[in-house]
Amino acid sequence: MRNLIVFLARNYFFLMFLLLEVVAVFILVRSNPYQRAEAVNSTSEVAGKIYAVRNDLTGYFNLRDQNRILSEEIARLRNLQGSAWLNTANKEIAVNDTLYRQRYSFIDAEVIDNTVTRRNNYIVLARGKNQGVREGMGVMGPNGIVGIVRSVSPNFCTVMSLLHKDSRISASLKKDGTFAQLLWDGGDYRNATLKEIPTHVKLVKGDTLVTSGLGNAFPKGVFVGVISSFEKKAGEKTYTAQVLLGTDFRKLQHVSVVNNLLKEELEQLQNSIPDDDGK
Repeated sequence: MRNLIVFLARNYFFLMFLLLEVVAVFILVRSNPYQRAEAVNSTSEVAGKIYAVRNDLTGYFNLRDQNRILSEEIARLRNLQGSAWLNTANKEIAVNDTLYRQRYSFIDAEVIDNTVTRRNNYIVLARGKNQGVREGMGVMGPNGIVGIVRSVSPNFCTVMSLLHKDSRISASLKKDGTFAQLLWDGGDYRNATLKEIPTHVKLVKGDTLVTSGLGNAFPKGVFVGVISSFEKKAGEKTYTAQVLLGTDFRKLQHVSVVNNLLKEELEQLQNSIPDDDGK
């Protein structure tokens, strides 16, 4: 208290000057319409900037919830796409059932860990057996494919990223259906390599690449990327193309896990096919 009294005593004239200035400005603004309008405008501008900053901060902290909602909506819409359904219509027999049977369903998942700088990259998702995730399921992001589920715990799973030396995805040219093998040679996380493209194919820079539908991991026609360059190396009979991937692995936050509802049926049929020895 004593220090406060000393401070006021030492700065009495300065504080009095400030008080009189405030009173003078108040009287001027109150008695003069022009100054009053300017003061209101200035106050409104300052308040507007404060509210804008507050809204930006609020929006930033709400991004996690918004991304989760968006991911759930993407999964719902993918469940309604035609590529998720199998046409089982029999034109010779009338049946009292739907003509289409759902082949794929989608489980939204949050990315909780992700690497892009290693030779063998993995992603961890906050979804596991309790949520219906199983080994071998494909994983898709908002802008393209991501990888394949490799291990699953009750509430989490690891995904072998497309950015992995053992990743092999069957992709096809959207314009004619020609398929080839997509892999990652390391290096730039935004680019992959498409190998063994027949030379009779008329490749053009910018050609769209989609999933071929071969295998049990992804529906047919899911966007993969675009051809950025291609070449025929000496001694080879096929093209090798560089692909600019649709998925930006550094920005992954939410993905969809692909559940092939007919996978077991397909695998049983495939396992029943005899090998070259007739066994």
